[in-house]
Amino acid sequence: MKNTIKMLNKSLLASSIAMLLSSGVAMAKSDDFHKLYQDNCASCHGSDHGGYLAPALNSATLKGRSPTALRTIVMAGSFDTLMPPFYGKLDDDQIRGVIKHLQETPKQPNPAWTIDDMKKSLKVYVKDESTLPAKPTFQIDDKFENLIGVAARGKYGRGEGSKAIFINSSTHQKVGEVPTGTAAHIIDFNPANPRWAYVKTDTAEIFKVDLYSMQAVRSIKTGWNGPGMGVSRDGKYIMAGSFVPHNAVILNADTLEPLKTFELEGTDPDGKHVSSDSGMIIGTPYADIFAIALENAGQVWVIDLNKEGFPVTRIENVGRHLHDAFLTHGGKKLMIASYDDSIVAAIDLEKREIIKKLEAGCVPHVGGGSAVKVDGRTLGFGTNFGDCDKTVVSVWDLDKMEVVKQVPVSGGTESPAAHANAPYVAVDIISKDRRARTVQLIDKKTLEVARTLDVGGHAYFPEYSADGKFLYISAGYNGDEVVVYDSNTLQKVATVPMESPAGIFSRGRVKYMTRGLSPDEMEQSK
Repeated sequence: MKNTIKMLNKSLLASSIAMLLSSGVAMAKSDDFHKLYQDNCASCHGSDHGGYLAPALNSATLKGRSPTALRTIVMAGSFDTLMPPFYGKLDDDQIRGVIKHLQETPKQPNPAWTIDDMKKSLKVYVKDESTLPAKPTFQIDDKFENLIGVAARGKYGRGEGSKAIFINSSTHQKVGEVPTGTAAHIIDFNPANPRWAYVKTDTAEIFKVDLYSMQAVRSIKTGWNGPGMGVSRDGKYIMAGSFVPHNAVILNADTLEPLKTFELEGTDPDGKHVSSDSGMIIGTPYADIFAIALENAGQVWVIDLNKEGFPVTRIENVGRHLHDAFLTHGGKKLMIASYDDSIVAAIDLEKREIIKKLEAGCVPHVGGGSAVKVDGRTLGFGTNFGDCDKTVVSVWDLDKMEVVKQVPVSGGTESPAAHANAPYVAVDIISKDRRARTVQLIDKKTLEVARTLDVGGHAYFPEYSADGKFLYISAGYNGDEVVVYDSNTLQKVATVPMESPAGIFSRGRVKYMTRGLSPDEMEQSK
């Protein structure tokens, strides 16, 4: 399905089967197995059996696989994946039945989820928001910049362990947690009002969270799955995109009411008209717009929020298989990864045109973005999933739009983190042969790997605190904690326990780095 998935297929196939079985409910009929799949695994593997976070599970992808071998994987689990052992939890008939069902089920047509479906799914948990507290019920800085959110997936990607957990990065203490039912995937913050955050789950449900009282006040389901979500600079709008179905929607950020849907389709770089998954969605501090990537169509759409009907400007031929992106230069430039071309395309959002396509290693992945000023240059750092002869982190001069260096690292990488006040750029090593336990630190000045940290568990998604003093890392699916390091000495200073932590989202990053402004630039602009 996606190159992201292809790169992780070997390590995730085990979890592919396990997620289907997490309920432990006895099944006898095909319809029952279908419901079990939709209720327990479609969030990871796609409602159409076509794959999403984990591999596609259908008669084509499992053709020729030994049922006995698959059964063994389910019973024993796999240390390197989300999958725990199911021996003793499920009986042999249940395991055999689910495997047989998957091997007989083809990829399904893309199920619909209309604007009417969205409206019907809207839930209100706090009817009168004026009854909410006027200030936070915990200790935090006035601007909330020290707040960090962590997407805790839970053992099976659902259940009691699936939460959005919030931490005060000054004290490294939990200040709240919001249950999400299924695994939280993205946490974004309202840039105009510090009390609101928005959490999107693997099942495309969005929660509006009151950070003062640490509770969800509303939720809406915007599709079947797909991680894309962004918040406008004025905090008035949310845009959410789906893998299934192929659409996106603009919501009123206050009420979560859906305002307009967009069918994601267009002509790809090879001249084919295709329907497309939603890639990244991002707001920008320089204008009232959203930018959204059409993964399969190779286009970036710019949506004007101040014009009637939210008109779209289409930037075409950006690349094959677009995915994640970050902003720089005050939010005017968008750097977007194209997996199949091994490039990062620079887009001028003000002129709405491609600036340049930059070499980006093998299967580039830029995560939440890492742009930082170093000796007068604006440098961008990009991680790479790819299984190449030599794994690298790409470094670009974002002022001149040219490649500076490709830094050799010890394995494929997923998410970079940089900060104006921290000496190192952190990248997570996700290669299976290193048990995905390590994070490597690249010196910003020498552009060489200076240190390697063995974090434990799955070491994913490094993120700096807003002031750059601390580096947070998820020691995920087998570590069950977030580990905190001093960003200068790299000494461990704290751990925060939670079940299968994944993405880490600093409110400071949303205000500064992700939206194209670094703390030093903010000071200069005052």
